Amino acid sequence: MRLTLETPILELPRFPEIFLSPTMARKLAAAVGAYAGRAEPLDATVEDLLSYFPSRYEDRSNLLPIDQLYDGLYASVELYVRVSGAFQVGKNRGPKQPPLYIFEITGSDRDRVRKPVVVMWFLSGKAAKHAIEFYSGKFKRGVRFVAHGRWEWDGRRNTFVLKVSKPEELEILPEDEAATELPLETNEADTAEDELGANESVAEFATIHTARHVPVYRKLGPFQTKRLREIIYAVTHLLDRSSVGEFLPDEIVRSNRLINRGDAMCEVHFPPETAAISDYERFRSDAHRRLIYEEFFWLLFALQLVRGERKKEPKGAVIEINETVKKRIAGLLPFKLTEAQRRVVKQIFADMTSDAPMNRLIQGDVGSGKTIVAFIAMFAAAENGYQTALMAPTEILAEQHYRNAILFFEAAGYSVRLLTGSRKAAEKKKARQAIAAGEVQIVIGTHAIIQEGVEFENLGLAVIDEQHRFGVLQRAALKKSGQNPDVLVMTATPIPRSLAMTVYGDLDVSVIDELPPGRTPIKTVVVGEDKRVGVYKGIERELKLGRQAYVVYPLIDESEKLDLKAATAMFEELRDRVFPHRKVGLLHGKMKADEKDAIMRAFVAGEIDVLVSTTVIEVGVDVPNASTMVIEHAERFGLSQLHQLRGRVGRGAEQSYCVLLTGDKKTAVAKERLGIMEETNDGFKIAEKDLELRGEGELFGTRQSGVQMFKIANIVRDFEILEAARGDAEKLLAAKRIKPETADLIKRVRSDVKYRLAGIG
Repeated sequence: MRLTLETPILELPRFPEIFLSPTMARKLAAAVGAYAGRAEPLDATVEDLLSYFPSRYEDRSNLLPIDQLYDGLYASVELYVRVSGAFQVGKNRGPKQPPLYIFEITGSDRDRVRKPVVVMWFLSGKAAKHAIEFYSGKFKRGVRFVAHGRWEWDGRRNTFVLKVSKPEELEILPEDEAATELPLETNEADTAEDELGANESVAEFATIHTARHVPVYRKLGPFQTKRLREIIYAVTHLLDRSSVGEFLPDEIVRSNRLINRGDAMCEVHFPPETAAISDYERFRSDAHRRLIYEEFFWLLFALQLVRGERKKEPKGAVIEINETVKKRIAGLLPFKLTEAQRRVVKQIFADMTSDAPMNRLIQGDVGSGKTIVAFIAMFAAAENGYQTALMAPTEILAEQHYRNAILFFEAAGYSVRLLTGSRKAAEKKKARQAIAAGEVQIVIGTHAIIQEGVEFENLGLAVIDEQHRFGVLQRAALKKSGQNPDVLVMTATPIPRSLAMTVYGDLDVSVIDELPPGRTPIKTVVVGEDKRVGVYKGIERELKLGRQAYVVYPLIDESEKLDLKAATAMFEELRDRVFPHRKVGLLHGKMKADEKDAIMRAFVAGEIDVLVSTTVIEVGVDVPNASTMVIEHAERFGLSQLHQLRGRVGRGAEQSYCVLLTGDKKTAVAKERLGIMEETNDGFKIAEKDLELRGEGELFGTRQSGVQMFKIANIVRDFEILEAARGDAEKLLAAKRIKPETADLIKRVRSDVKYRLAGIG
């Protein structure tokens, strides 16, 4: 009986070669299913398991003899146990400290002609004595094993020592005939028991962890890399590769010189003996190229498919933009548009007057004037008798848009209404009735706009601010609330073109790459802990001038309680000791929504001088009086996130400052990475550098859907493959006559759960 990609992980215990019990199979299925994004993790399959790719590889193909070792060398050495045992260390650790032991193995080559070496690890805790007994039985005299790692010369012992973090890193090999000839000091000759079970002597599974190019995996649930390697090794050998279907068209496979899918899924884990390990380390092996291409192709094909179909959809809003409309708009503008703004407005008008619904993204750096461009589009829709809706990610930002919209639209005679979750029930009911009756032309709010009970009489344009805070599902829900309206998306998060064409592949992209004249560039400086007193003096200087300041503290999931405690302590320090005569506020994610809103409103109103925050300051909130931003532990933030935070100051005409305070007094490492923040205020240059340093990460927005889109591909590293996949996808869908194999691809994309969850299918 052979495995297929569709074989459930829960069935793996039926294959004795895998050495997996039903209980461990359930744990493996749960871990793999969660990683694969399955709604029911226990439904995980062999394909999901094989899609858990190695993070790196180690070359253990050559077993070195002891006399070729040198200090600092990473090497695999085949040894025979001469002596093993444990001894206690640190006996004066204190009554509350658990005992600490070192377990040591003295090992030699088979003939004992070379000086022995030592392999050691630490054991502690209540189970230490039991572990010592277990390992003493496992590593009895004469047992043959392989040790891999960094060998160090111990001058005191006059031998080489290998310190392993876990004894599971050592691989016990089957007893060979020569082992029985090993000179023993006693008459005992014990047989090693392999942790895999009774089948340890099966030759095919004898050297999984050594004598080859070895894959290294990140921990998956309770499974460490060694156990994962054993399971995946067995699965790849039991997999019926001929059953692995080929989904890519033959012409694409040939033109890109891709190996078949079954071979790729096995060889990416266990490289052939003839393969160059450097290709695997650089993710450039034939197996990697095939799987990377496939990941890119499916996503780009799906995005191109959706984009093409949307252009064929019937237009819901018929928009006409004549000279009268243009003159009305010009009369409302409080200032002259930049050349970049005029260019984007022209692109938007072309979309709105076309036969296809608009689906356009406006990218613009902080302060580039995206909102006024969106208002112009909304005004054009209103002039044609259509309602428009602008949705923001937070109530604070929605209120800010509302205040600006009143000034812009009510002067032209249009009704503007705010709709957010925190407003009184009677007020919301009245607003919904007015919207449904068509009495309101401009609706501004949060996600409350797309909740049940909100109906538009004739929605013609939907504007979504800060797209990265919304999933495509919400975008689709807003769109469905009207008669297939035009959709305009805005984001102040600069995204490099290489990433934008993937993240927003279903949208046309416009870029406002010019700031309005008269903006004073923010001065940014990276300083160490030793400059803290000077930083506080700088804040006080700005406060005396009647301005305000932010102090942002990082909050990361791994140590949330610790960080929150530290941030609260900082707030108390600033309030009680550093600025005792100032009003200092605290904002953090553990607060209730109304508490956070109250703090932000107080800061906007100037009632708080210094705001300490553990969260990203509300995106887009305009506080012109805030002139100083201090970011604690700046090295813990990504560059793009730092740039977004910096954008909260510099809103007024006065000089503003951003201080990146690092934990390292010397700041040498921090300055090298954060130096670009001092060099430029260009968000797109910073985003490119951030992408280079961190990969696509959260910029890709996979948290929108809860599905990890790329498991092996990397937009930066594999950009050439991405370009090839995009070109192939466009070519297939641009053909005048859709080929049968292309039709099969379309059907497959529509049925793929990953794309359905992402709102693409």
